Amino acid sequence: MVRLSVNVNKVATLRNARGGAVPSLVDACRVCVEAGAPGITIHPREDERHITAADIGVVHEFLAPYRDRVEFNIEGDPRPALMDRVVELCPDQCTLVPVRPGEITSEAGWRPQQDRDRLVPVIERLAAAGIRVSLFVEAEVAAIEWAAALGADRVELYTEPYARAWAQGEAEGRRSFEVYAAAAERAHALGLGINAGHDLDLDNLRLFASLPHLDEVSIGHALMSRALFVGLETVVHEYLALLQES
Repeated sequence: MVRLSVNVNKVATLRNARGGAVPSLVDACRVCVEAGAPGITIHPREDERHITAADIGVVHEFLAPYRDRVEFNIEGDPRPALMDRVVELCPDQCTLVPVRPGEITSEAGWRPQQDRDRLVPVIERLAAAGIRVSLFVEAEVAAIEWAAALGADRVELYTEPYARAWAQGEAEGRRSFEVYAAAAERAHALGLGINAGHDLDLDNLRLFASLPHLDEVSIGHALMSRALFVGLETVVHEYLALLQES
């Protein structure tokens, strides 16, 4: 079964909009874990627009008793301060994501040769600490091969292009899906695990969950948006049921 990692960034966004500690990030993680989510993702950006530096340790501490069944994934750009914290806490996975100045959310995956000299020592350091390394990449064979050459354990396929295609109709969505399937097959052939994320939801995930060799999907915005209306526990159950069906 494809694993679900719930991205809880939006809970922190709502909290930060008012200040204080409500809604609680730990309470959100607890609901997700108790609902059966096998993974929690956070993305601490340098500007702390949602997850703060303090939140990293708080989530780590909360998840510690569950680490036998719930994976902790920290994603972000390979800036030194964040990488120091990742190595200190040793989550199950670190997903390295490129960041563009002024972006609201991730706009692209790594492209071949982008920041190679910066990434190689970071990947080596994370690997030495026993942390699985995933690179957030475009669904392109060249990007997959580059990630493998750098020593990554997995790739996370950037799925916004697929989501946009699906929004134009099922035929367009299926054409885009074939591009991702080819990328996944190449990744698997190279020994890479396959994650995916960005703009996946209960509609477009029905097809995408059948992607060959897919290990994990990371979902935040759509999941939290629906949770406003039906509740967080309910929506986690919905996503888990969909993935089990697939």
